[in-house]
Amino acid sequence: MNEEQNGTTPPKWERDLINRLSFASLAEQRRSRRWGIFFKFLFFAYLFLITAVTFRESDLVDVKMGDKEHTAIVKVSGLISDGTEANADAIIKGLQKAFDDPNTKGVVLRINSPGGSPVQSALVYDEIIRLRALHPDTPLYAVILDVGASGSYFIAAAADKIYVNESSVVGSIGVLMNGFGFTGAMEKMGVERRLFTAGEHKGGLDPFSPLNNGDVTHVKKLLENIHKHFINAVKTGRGDRLKESPDLFSGRFWTGQESIELGLADGIGDVNYVAREIIKAEDVIDFTPKDDLFARFADRVGASISQSIGLSRSQAMQIQ
Repeated sequence: MNEEQNGTTPPKWERDLINRLSFASLAEQRRSRRWGIFFKFLFFAYLFLITAVTFRESDLVDVKMGDKEHTAIVKVSGLISDGTEANADAIIKGLQKAFDDPNTKGVVLRINSPGGSPVQSALVYDEIIRLRALHPDTPLYAVILDVGASGSYFIAAAADKIYVNESSVVGSIGVLMNGFGFTGAMEKMGVERRLFTAGEHKGGLDPFSPLNNGDVTHVKKLLENIHKHFINAVKTGRGDRLKESPDLFSGRFWTGQESIELGLADGIGDVNYVAREIIKAEDVIDFTPKDDLFARFADRVGASISQSIGLSRSQAMQIQ
């Protein structure tokens, strides 16, 4: 007689039923956990979106100043580019708000940037010239912290005066375009480049093709024209304060103290010094537009969706 017959273990059909019930219970628990996680994710995503929209809307509201005179600052921090925080639209928006505020006694551009796009820099420069003409009684000063070079100095040159620290890095009045050439490496690896274009110079400066003298000449001329624009802007902004030097527009950079001697800057001072001693309004109000959290969140969601369908961000850029 086996164990099932003498009653020491339950019959087979009961064991099967117990097992099915157990597995069904486990499956139900797993489903419940999944749905719980899903709804928690939705809740936090909703909370994040509400917070982001709130921050975004707060950015659109003018800063409340009261009726006290103040010094307005607008920050130019990091790389100047259309895709960074230091883009022309954001800087211009901050400057316009600062100048339009009736209690702004003076505006300070707080600069800490190695430069960037000549186009973005030129847009800000031109807007500063326009705003100074519209508000002749409101001075604008530039204060350079660690770095005020290349495109950021382009912007600073539009100010009434430029203040630096003794150890600031200032200048770099030049234009560059860089890249790499892989033709030697491809030859060693036995890789053949196949490039098809419509337009004689469409493939110019392709890193996987030999340099063409005509393309090099064309690019150098292009860079020289942009450099002339940069030089003219600096000369217009700085005027007679510039000292004669063969290196002034060579792309070299100097310390803050040296930049004063060359006429690239006017004195030593930080934001608080300029507000207190020059503008005579110690209260400093930041008019720099805040980062758009909603747009950044949407951008990241878009990137995640692209990756999920096998399309990387870099590939998307190439398609455009």
